[in-house]
Amino acid sequence: MLRFAPSPTGDMHIGNLRVAIFNYILCKQRHEKFLLRIEDTDTARNIEGKDKDIMFLLTLFGIQWDSLVYQSDNFPRHRQLADYLIAQDKAFYCHCTKEFLEQKREESKAKHEAFRYDDSWANLQKDSNPNPTIRLRGSKIAMEFTDKIKGKIKFSPNELDSFMILKDNGIPTYNFACAVDDILYDVDFIVRGEDHVSNTPKQMLIHQALNYQKNIEFAHLPILLNEEGKKMSKRDNASSVQWLLDEGYLPQAIANYLILIGNKTPCEVFTLNDSIKWFEIQNIAKAPAKFDINKLRFLNREHFKRLNEQDLAVLLGYKDSSIGALAKLYLQESSTLNELREKVDRIFMKKSLILESTEFQEEVKILQNTLQKMLQTQDFTKEDYENFKTQAMNHSNLKGKKFFKALRFLLTGYEHGPELSDLFPILRLYLQDIIRS
Repeated sequence: MLRFAPSPTGDMHIGNLRVAIFNYILCKQRHEKFLLRIEDTDTARNIEGKDKDIMFLLTLFGIQWDSLVYQSDNFPRHRQLADYLIAQDKAFYCHCTKEFLEQKREESKAKHEAFRYDDSWANLQKDSNPNPTIRLRGSKIAMEFTDKIKGKIKFSPNELDSFMILKDNGIPTYNFACAVDDILYDVDFIVRGEDHVSNTPKQMLIHQALNYQKNIEFAHLPILLNEEGKKMSKRDNASSVQWLLDEGYLPQAIANYLILIGNKTPCEVFTLNDSIKWFEIQNIAKAPAKFDINKLRFLNREHFKRLNEQDLAVLLGYKDSSIGALAKLYLQESSTLNELREKVDRIFMKKSLILESTEFQEEVKILQNTLQKMLQTQDFTKEDYENFKTQAMNHSNLKGKKFFKALRFLLTGYEHGPELSDLFPILRLYLQDIIRS
């Protein structure tokens, strides 16, 4: 069993989506079940509806799960096992207040030492603090594991002091709930971000304390960096999956890029299903990978090219497949759905609304009147571009730059763009709609 375990505390980060994609690929390769576990233990930060957002996005990216669980449903089981560890003297009650522990942290900071919990503090405030937490006893020996990406990772005993597993309100901590649920659902391979590396020995200690013998494999993915080479944060727009979608990047292109970045792949452009045939987690680089929005733009164009014309038209908000074919002609200069939609929408926009954006306003008006009269007596749907151009030039008495700039603006809403001879076979089907006041 593999699992994707997001928290419903905010928008999905691009790094989290990458984790979900890799887990899904591995499930398919290993013919195992895929568990979606909503980790809602942080009750103060949970945002209503974010769990549904997570499920919607996963579905949008073609990621299907076999089971869905909410971590909070297992709270009774978590508390039961915490009590068991108390009974086995593998855990103990700690009456330290938050203020006391903060004071100790500041003392360690002043001494330039790493903060470590001292078990002798546990009962110092027993009389004044009737709501203790529960802590698991730290390790007296080094802990190590072999990461599928990073290799052997070792933690010394002084890094593994006693840590909290149950808060004073009875809610399990992240590490305890995570470790217990991995046992309950028989998870045998954990793929997650490298920010969880320090959690791994704690979760291994919990497994050992509960006498859980199953070997669990780990792979911790390097962080993604922004274009400045710093860790991607919420301040980076591209860190948000929803922002990328809103900007007009296709799910298949985003998935393609997240699999490609920092990886050895047999080709650049592929689908999620394609990658199931050849993906190997060991090929992921150990070093952080820089998120390159221009590379994503390139992949987005390539996936637009792969779309059939009808599907592209629907994405743009049109019914006719010919609009999809028209949009593909703009892929020379457009990379996102928003950019393509703007190009297509300007074609059908009343040119009087955007006339101030061209210096050839008078010429556009003259040509517009000319073509409107011509359309009353002629059917241009069967005309080729050269005949249409010649007749429009003769009837309008416009020549050279003034004619061609005005014609392009009238037909497309822009003074520059793809060759009109390429666009016209499709534009001629909609001339009545295009050349309107």
